[in-house]
Amino acid sequence: KQFLLSSDREKRAKLIDKVLEREEFVDYWTYRWSDLFLLSGERLRPKALDAFSGWIRKQVEQNTAWDEFARKVILATGNSYENGAVNFYALHQDPLDTAETVSMAFMGMAINCARCHDHPLEKWTNNDYYGMANLFSRVRAKGWGGDFRNGDGNRDVYVVERGELIQPRLGEPQPPRPLQGEPVSFESTEDRREHLVDWLVAEDNPYFSKAITNRVWANFLGVGIVENVDDLRLTNPPSNQALFEALALYLEEQDYDLKSLMRLILNSETYQRSSHFVAGNESDKRFYSHYYPRRLKAEVLLDAVSQVLEAPTKFDGYEEGTRALELRDVNVSSYFLDAFGRPERLATCECERSDEPSMVQVLHLVNGDTLNQKLAQNKNLLGHIQEQNLADAEIVDSAYLRAFSRFPTSQERIQILEVLSETLPAERRQVLEDLYWSLLSSREFLFQH
Repeated sequence: KQFLLSSDREKRAKLIDKVLEREEFVDYWTYRWSDLFLLSGERLRPKALDAFSGWIRKQVEQNTAWDEFARKVILATGNSYENGAVNFYALHQDPLDTAETVSMAFMGMAINCARCHDHPLEKWTNNDYYGMANLFSRVRAKGWGGDFRNGDGNRDVYVVERGELIQPRLGEPQPPRPLQGEPVSFESTEDRREHLVDWLVAEDNPYFSKAITNRVWANFLGVGIVENVDDLRLTNPPSNQALFEALALYLEEQDYDLKSLMRLILNSETYQRSSHFVAGNESDKRFYSHYYPRRLKAEVLLDAVSQVLEAPTKFDGYEEGTRALELRDVNVSSYFLDAFGRPERLATCECERSDEPSMVQVLHLVNGDTLNQKLAQNKNLLGHIQEQNLADAEIVDSAYLRAFSRFPTSQERIQILEVLSETLPAERRQVLEDLYWSLLSSREFLFQH
C-alpha cells in the first residue's frame, strides 16, 4: 500500500535496494547456487549437506564477490564438516566430472563432448579436455570411493605432489592446463588448481564474467543474452553483443559484486517493460522488446501460495514454517514441487529445471491437495478474516494486494462485492475460499509478467 500510494519518484529504486537486503533474497540465491552446485541428499550425508548449504548461504549473506566465490570452491581443502565448500569435491570425486562442472558453472560451457573426441560444435579438442581435467588429478580425500553417501560424510580433502590423469586415446597424460591457458609443468608440486583459478578470474578470460552475467540476466528476464545460459560458444552468439560486453565489463568494474549487477538490471527500462506486445514484436523471443511471461519457479510458487494464505507447508524433517526456498535437499517429498518442475540436481545444467506449464499442474491446482488444503485450514488467513469481521471492501482490496500486489479494478471490485453482499453467513467461509482460489489459480498469480 505504501508503495502504490507513494508519490516518491525514487520509490522503485528504494524498494529494489530493500529487496536486495531481505532474508528472502538470501534464501532465493542460496537455493539457486545450490541448484548450480548440485546439493542433494542423494549424494551427501545430512551433516555434509548442511555444511555445504550453510557455506553457500554465508557467501550470499556476505555478498561475496563472484571471483572470490569461485576461488573458495575450486581451491577448497580441509574437513567437509568445517569447510562446507570441501563438499564440492565429495560431489565430484572424478577429475573428469570436476572439470566439466567447473567449466559449466563458472564459464557456461559444456565440454563433456570432448571427453571422447574433439568437440563437434566448439574448438575444444580431446587434448584440451584432458589437459583441463589433469588440473584436478592430485586432489585426494579420506573417505572417497564407492557410494556417494558412503560413511558419515566426514571427509578430509587434500592435494598431493604427484599423480597424473591418463588420456585413454593416447595412453599418457596431457600437460595440465586450463582451456586456452598455459600448461603447468609435470614436475611442479604446486596446487595446480591455483593456476586454474588465476586463469579463470583473469581480466582477459573471455568466459568468466560473461557466464555469470548471462546467468543473472536470464534469471530476471527469462531468456539469456546467450541462450541457453549453459551454452556459451562461438557458434552460439549473443542476441546483443554490445549489451553483453557492457554488462560483463560493468561487473568486472564492480569487482564482481553480483548485487550491483542485479541492481543495474532491475532498475533498467528493459526489465520494467510490460509483457503486452505491440504490432510488430508479437513473435520476439530474443530481443526484449517486451517482457516474456513465464511461470513462477516451483519453490517460489509454493511459498507465494503459503504466504498469501498464511498457511505454511509442512516438510518432513524440517521445522514448522520452513519455506520451500529454505530446503537444503531437493529430495524432500513434495508432489507440488515435483509437478511444477523442481530439478533433481544430478547435472549442472539449467535444463534440469522446467518452468513449462503442464496438464498435471492444471489438475493439481484445480483438484489437488496443496491449494485446497491450505484454503481449508482453520487458522489460516481466511479464519483470521472471519474472526476480525472485516468489511467486504477491505476484504476485496486485501485479497488483490496479497495476490497481485495491486488494487482491484473498479469492475473487479463491483463484481466481487456483489457476490459477498448476497452471501449468507453460513456460506461466507466457502465464498472466501472460492475468491482466493480464483486469484491463486489465475495466470496473473502463476506467471511473472
